[in-house]
Amino acid sequence: MTRQLPRHLLKAVLAGSAATLALGIAAPAATADSGPAAPSAASRDAAHEAAAAPGTLDTLSRFFAREGAVTKAAAQPRVQGGAVPVYYLSPDFVAGKKGASIARLEFLASKAVSSDGQEASLWTVEQGGSWQVVNIATGDDETHYARVGAEKVPGGTVFHEPQINAWYVRDGRDDAHARVLPLDKDAVRAVGAEGTSVAAYRKRVQKAYGDKLPGSAYEKSGKAGGYDTAKPARKPEQMPAQESAQEPVEGPVTVASSIAGAGALLALGISGTALVRRRAARRQG
Repeated sequence: MTRQLPRHLLKAVLAGSAATLALGIAAPAATADSGPAAPSAASRDAAHEAAAAPGTLDTLSRFFAREGAVTKAAAQPRVQGGAVPVYYLSPDFVAGKKGASIARLEFLASKAVSSDGQEASLWTVEQGGSWQVVNIATGDDETHYARVGAEKVPGGTVFHEPQINAWYVRDGRDDAHARVLPLDKDAVRAVGAEGTSVAAYRKRVQKAYGDKLPGSAYEKSGKAGGYDTAKPARKPEQMPAQESAQEPVEGPVTVASSIAGAGALLALGISGTALVRRRAARRQG
């Protein structure tokens, strides 16, 4: 069942579609084999501090207690490991722009664990000169696949195709020889167990999403972001701009199984509805 995110988290997730801009990273124009922009060590440290801040842990306590599996007092959440960069399929790559990297940095993620073993992913971005947690998603997909991809292809780029909830790793070779390898079952269904070339992957995503990019007729029709009927799938709340992830939340904490890439989905003009419903039940691989 999909539930509403806390006001401060939903506001931040829906705040904009270009999370790389929120991260404050000035990415140089990509060449064919330059790879996406990477966060600095200082950015990772700041993201970790935001994830482990007392206000965030208090929110996590209520998050883990939301369905009665554990009480808020007994949840005792902790952040496990450091913050990892999370890359999503790049709209520029889909559009076929020369030199575009296959993926772009969207946010940093940290794994949180409760006393009873529940897991969650904290998404952090830099906003207004400070790092903030903008979403809490069930499970640990982001950190899990970052680890799996690094083990499979050291130095490769792990990235997510949120429209089908698939995770891949692109090896570090130039585009002419590089391959896109699957990390989960959704990716295997998309590119096969042995993966595919970057060129073949580009053709697949261009066919799937090329007519749904920003400025397309699809976007102008009002279908982008899941608004493909007269009424939106979920009406976003309007929150004061000053709210942050460290501020207390009034009332019980509830959560969608995941907004899961609202920014990237809106950037590509794709509905995230199916992904929102699937996150809690997936993750095998």
